[in-house]
Amino acid sequence: MNRREFLACSSLLAAMGIATRPLLGQTSSAPAVKPAPTPSGSTGSPRAITEFKPLRRDVGYFTGRGGTIGWLASKDALVVVDTQFPDTAATCLAGLPGRGTRMLDAVIDTHHHADHTGGNPIFKPFARTLVAHANVPKLQFAAAEKAGTLEQQVYANETFPDVWRREIGGELVNAQYHGPAHTSGDVVIHFEKANVVHVGDLVFNRMYPVIDRAAGGTVHGWIAALEDIAKTYPKDAIYLCGHGNPKFGASYTHGDLFVMRDYFSAIIEYVQKGIAAGRIKDEIVTLDNLPGFPDFHVQPAQANRLPGNLGVVYDELTEKKS
Repeated sequence: MNRREFLACSSLLAAMGIATRPLLGQTSSAPAVKPAPTPSGSTGSPRAITEFKPLRRDVGYFTGRGGTIGWLASKDALVVVDTQFPDTAATCLAGLPGRGTRMLDAVIDTHHHADHTGGNPIFKPFARTLVAHANVPKLQFAAAEKAGTLEQQVYANETFPDVWRREIGGELVNAQYHGPAHTSGDVVIHFEKANVVHVGDLVFNRMYPVIDRAAGGTVHGWIAALEDIAKTYPKDAIYLCGHGNPKFGASYTHGDLFVMRDYFSAIIEYVQKGIAAGRIKDEIVTLDNLPGFPDFHVQPAQANRLPGNLGVVYDELTEKKS
């Protein structure tokens, strides 16, 4: 990072209250596990443990705080998929393998949620383009307006409705929309030559997912999207998800797409049986853990998204009948 880039990045971080010291002396040629800086003024929040994990053909992923960041870092190309939050985004930008002072060819947002776009202000000054599905800017704006964070938002300058595909430094990068699912703006990114597929939050690897119905999310659409993804991308690809159970991690296989699909099919069946038995919504959503999916289970003291998932299914099923 040269002086101009450092000053630009530092001013962005300072405006958000993020400490810039960890950027100093950090080299891009030695990615390692290290804690990310913590936003100033925060209390009691543990510092994120960050890691760069190479996969193959100059493609890998970065974990920190928020959705998994995918990256392509070759001598001829730099691409990042998702941006997490400002603190870990700064760590990722500074540590991208072999980056030096080079600009990024593209940053791609898989969808609009803050844990995937919160680092956009850090990355965009050093990226030639910021790409997302056509629905993402308006969804991001609506969510930020509700959260009172409009001043923190940086939006994609390049959007597409169906497919975005570019050859970048000898790699073919493909971003494709498979219909409403987790939200109405999720895309899958395929690094075609490396054969690595980043599906963002279309897969929560052995975790109860978030279904953002307000943003167009739909369980029935999610099942259709997963089945389309399974047909579209190679069986021998390495797959990356937005979030993973620590036991299983962010990387998974083609067959694991069906684990996510089968979970949705199972909660639909559970809710259908409850409705048929005359149970009301408040009764149906009291289930703590879904039988048949032990890897998804959460302990009683943990936040549990299953009741919310069941509530979304109930609403979808009852709306179809009305």
